[in-house]
Amino acid sequence: MRNDPTVSHSFMLDRVFNPEWKLAPPLQGFKYASWSPFGCDTNGRCLVAVLTLDNRLTIYANVNRLQWKLLADLTDMYGQRLLKANYRINDIDNTQAGLNDFSEFKRRHLMQTPVKMEWSGICITQQTLQNNECKDVSTVLLAVLFENGDIAVWHFEIPFLGKESVISCNTIVSGISNPSSLAWWEYEHSNRKMSGIIIGSHMGPIKIIPLNLKAVKGYFTLRQPVILWQEVDHLPVHCLKCVAVYHPYQKCSCSLVVAARGAYVFWCLLVISKAGLNVHNSHVTGLHSLPIISLSVDKQNGTIYTCSVDGKARQLIPIFTDVALKFEHQLIKLCDLFGPVRSFGIALSPCGAYLSFVTAEGIENGIHLLNKTYVVQILAIKSFEEVAAQLLESSSQNLYRQMDLTDVVRWKILKDKVIPEFLQEALDKKIEGGSLYFRRFRLFLLRIWCQSLKKPCSEIPWKPSQSEKKAAKVDDTIAGNDEKEACEDSPGDLANDTVEVDAGTAAEGDQGTADEGFQEIQKKIESLESDLIHEHMKRVLGEVYLHTWFTENTRVPTRGICDYLKSKDSEDRAVKVFSNIPGLPEFNV
Repeated sequence: MRNDPTVSHSFMLDRVFNPEWKLAPPLQGFKYASWSPFGCDTNGRCLVAVLTLDNRLTIYANVNRLQWKLLADLTDMYGQRLLKANYRINDIDNTQAGLNDFSEFKRRHLMQTPVKMEWSGICITQQTLQNNECKDVSTVLLAVLFENGDIAVWHFEIPFLGKESVISCNTIVSGISNPSSLAWWEYEHSNRKMSGIIIGSHMGPIKIIPLNLKAVKGYFTLRQPVILWQEVDHLPVHCLKCVAVYHPYQKCSCSLVVAARGAYVFWCLLVISKAGLNVHNSHVTGLHSLPIISLSVDKQNGTIYTCSVDGKARQLIPIFTDVALKFEHQLIKLCDLFGPVRSFGIALSPCGAYLSFVTAEGIENGIHLLNKTYVVQILAIKSFEEVAAQLLESSSQNLYRQMDLTDVVRWKILKDKVIPEFLQEALDKKIEGGSLYFRRFRLFLLRIWCQSLKKPCSEIPWKPSQSEKKAAKVDDTIAGNDEKEACEDSPGDLANDTVEVDAGTAAEGDQGTADEGFQEIQKKIESLESDLIHEHMKRVLGEVYLHTWFTENTRVPTRGICDYLKSKDSEDRAVKVFSNIPGLPEFNV
């Protein structure tokens, strides 16, 4: 390689081949990060897959506050797999060249250099144990796109603990040159889950690759690749997204694929009918004068948000027609909100309550600044009324998974120190239906209301105290003398003291009224907590009654729970049913 200047120059100038290049700063930072769905780690939270600037792919988990733990180094694991296979993906590849050949060296480099990675949704399958008990097994897939176009699909068991949680790793040859982005295509119909991987190229084409994984139960795929965009127009594809939306005219679920291509937004609508897979695609033009640098999609309704470097953002609302789809777009000027800025990225919260931008200073006096400060700007794009309606009509009925929506509600109550009447009336009607979700929602509102009425704490709760109390006799003596001198006031100050006492008496009256309201809220909280405890106890009794097999050392005090529930509410029909069961097993915790 040293004798050929073209090879030696390409080797010396490549920061990955030659990381010890002294003229450039060290490679520290991240290229890309991808968050997993909820519930993938041991605490029921998200994992994060991180791709660093030196092309190393790792998976981290959040174990404590601001503390991340490395669980797996996928680059090292995939490199070991390739080494065992002699750097051959399939049996057809019979390459025998060594590392002295620069083309072979580059081929091995490209086949293990990640470009992007994305997580799939959680797949839940049932596994039959030896005692004929059905156990739900949760798994998740991570697709990794490499520079040569190959896709490595990692199959992980949930909760992910490390190397021991890796079930399998399969490599798919996509045949796409110069890949730039990927996304999962997941379509669910009649309890059958179809999936594939959407790949975009720097040259322009976009297509769906079938996911032929026989070892992954519960997944079905396409028979052959589907081309979404075929033109080689040299408009690079990035920010590739796919969301599931409901088609009001076809009365079915469909998939909306969007991507940024230059200054345009590419969209493709995939509808599965009896005739097969229908593909409708086009571009949205006239949005930005500069190339789109980032794109985000609301998974609830398919609304698209884009931004360019000049500090302009667009909101695109999809509207279904009889034929396909059209978009209404609205301009968002960041300069009106944050001043003259340049934007570098955009992201949307999981339920669409907040929109965040990465910005820096724009042009000042016609000159670009040498030193820039990058700031994350967070913008609330949904009003309190919209958020409340979305929480009341939620299909998931899980407050934990709608944390951005509950955050808007929390700040509204903390600011106004009252729960709006329309929300209380709507909750009263919803609670009559018997769903525990609305009781938990009301309990959340009451706790925030109770918190808003408390006196604000001057001390920062997370900051450790720096002052130490010293009990010295000399200091105590000096303090005692100062108190005696302070008590010897002049007679002229007695009138001022009387006025202060009267004002203090009025303040105490207001404080007493506030305390009564605080105690009333506390009683409502205790009543709701008691109701939820009773409902959970009845659910435990139902599980015990319907369960036909118990593991060893499992103890549940069923008779004691029945007696407790009967003493609290003897007219409850469910409690009467459980109390009259003669053969209800008795277990002790």
